[in-house]
Amino acid sequence: MIQLSSLRTLAVIVLIAAVAACKLQPQREPTAAAVDAETEKQAILAVIGRMEAAWNRGDFRGYMEGFANPDVIFVSRGQFQKDWQGTLDHYVRDYGTSAQTRGTLHFFEIQIEMLAPDAAQLISRYRLDRPQHPQDGINTRLMRKRAGKWVIALNHVSSREPQ
Repeated sequence: MIQLSSLRTLAVIVLIAAVAACKLQPQREPTAAAVDAETEKQAILAVIGRMEAAWNRGDFRGYMEGFANPDVIFVSRGQFQKDWQGTLDHYVRDYGTSAQTRGTLHFFEIQIEMLAPDAAQLISRYRLDRPQHPQDGINTRLMRKRAGKWVIALNHVSSREPQ
């Protein structure tokens, strides 16, 4: 019969061996999926960077290249925009009369979560600096990869005008 103290000693030895084995595991290289996810995140960031640059030079059509066309779902000001063309019309109408009304757009604190090889969630803050009615807020976006290109399929903007 095994004594209780022998069982305790055996349990401690097994525990020490298990901890040591974990520490001796070699560091693994990132998997192909992790590398691919990082590549896709960088591609998404490049889309957002091109959109920001297009807005800041007054190229609203270039800005809209980052959105699914024609079927983007765009929610802003508590309502749905019509579609891709309706969203472009909104930008031209409400922001496009001058560099002062357009302002300077900046996206920051961008967080991307890969949901699938062709889908990602992007949440970011944004700031629109302009003399009158500056804005800041949060974008929530569903990014989809279509024909090898990342686009925004669903965009929700929560904005505020600072006092």
